[in-house]
Amino acid sequence: MNSSRDLGTDYAFYGDDFTGATDTLAHLARAGLRAMLFFTPPDAARLSMLGQLDAIGVAGAARTMAPPAQQQELARVGAAFAALGARVIHYKVCSTFDSAPHTGSIGVAIRTLREYCANELIAIVGGQPNLRRYCVFGQLFAAAGADDEQPSIYRIDRHPTMSRHPVTPMNEADLRVHLQRQGIERVRSIDWRCYAAGEAALQAEVRRELDTKPEVRPDALLFDVLDDTHLHAIGKVIAHCAARSAPLLAVGASSVAQAYASACGVRGNSDVENGATTPLARARGPVFVLAGSLSPLTEVQIGAAHSYLRVELDPHKMTGDTAAAYLADRVAAIAGPLRDGRNVLAFTTRKVSHATRVAQATSGENTANADNENEATPPSQLAHACATLLQQVLGAVRLRRIGIAGGDTSSFAVRALDAWGLSYLAPLSAGVTVCRLHSDRAELDGMEIMLKGGQMGDADLFEQLIDGYAG
Repeated sequence: MNSSRDLGTDYAFYGDDFTGATDTLAHLARAGLRAMLFFTPPDAARLSMLGQLDAIGVAGAARTMAPPAQQQELARVGAAFAALGARVIHYKVCSTFDSAPHTGSIGVAIRTLREYCANELIAIVGGQPNLRRYCVFGQLFAAAGADDEQPSIYRIDRHPTMSRHPVTPMNEADLRVHLQRQGIERVRSIDWRCYAAGEAALQAEVRRELDTKPEVRPDALLFDVLDDTHLHAIGKVIAHCAARSAPLLAVGASSVAQAYASACGVRGNSDVENGATTPLARARGPVFVLAGSLSPLTEVQIGAAHSYLRVELDPHKMTGDTAAAYLADRVAAIAGPLRDGRNVLAFTTRKVSHATRVAQATSGENTANADNENEATPPSQLAHACATLLQQVLGAVRLRRIGIAGGDTSSFAVRALDAWGLSYLAPLSAGVTVCRLHSDRAELDGMEIMLKGGQMGDADLFEQLIDGYAG
């Protein structure tokens, strides 16, 4: 039997929610790496069944966790990755870095995972250009709204959605300060001007920072990102340092995987099994979409979903005293049309329209809770209720393609399924991927599943999920 080291992998990542984890999986697969995303750290028997993997991921829900639960979760994952001999351990965060000391703390993640990473470099990659996320002089900027030719770019603490996030509002654009508030005291910035001087100069600047006296040595280095050439330069640094002393801890969005793949020169492998070049075909049966996200962009996508029967979900009734009866009623309203071959979109009720939010923002009214229309319903309770609803719908009707909108909704809903992993199938939109579900249950195995965060996707994303995407 193969030992765990024989089944080792060079690159291992943990996604702090499921939507982002599938984006990282997609970038690795499209680069030609044989990659798999698991729901829990895989054991030797599972790895032996799959054969050699170039990269593995674990999709979790750390961004919703308080520090004690987060530490427990990540210690288990860190130990598993270390046992596999990973050279790079990537803690995948949202590209907007939204987190807080009390919920989904990136600082807690760094302190926990660095116990399994002997490398002196902890690299934080600050942007992801293909998602219109940029980091310059340590300051984070992000686009808002659906993709268009001239998107509006905001400093993250002035972003119309992320600055008002109901759980982890981003009120600080300087990522060094943001992480300092989470217990990472000394984060130094490698700014974008260093890249123009060439690889040797950049390596020398990193070396200079790491060779300072222990009492002033940085806890982590934050790398600016403005375009893909910067990712290539950062990837070279990560690969060089990991080769000298593994494992290395890298923190950031899927741009960490992009940087690593670019620097290692692995791209263009048409691995059919990994689905790296396969376009998404039109759905062969009815499609079910569950939208738990309350973001303005998801609201636009719901409005553009003309091919679906829409079923509203009342968050208060889903989590109240009569939740079981209400869910049974909603499941019947969803499953019946699906059996008849109709596409169905179930979405949590918006009590404040996007137009009202825009008017409030324009007039200067307080919009601090504008993206938490269902603020009386705790997000975790609603996510659990959505997971229960999805379980019951899939128990009532067999489907081949589904979509889930919302980071928390996706994480809880997929974890509630009797499945063990995801592999990449095809792209759908920037930051949105369709994956193949892997389960030991025949009725679930092979189901196509789209997971998307609230800020991701084109306006007609749900229509694309039906029609397919040629790339």
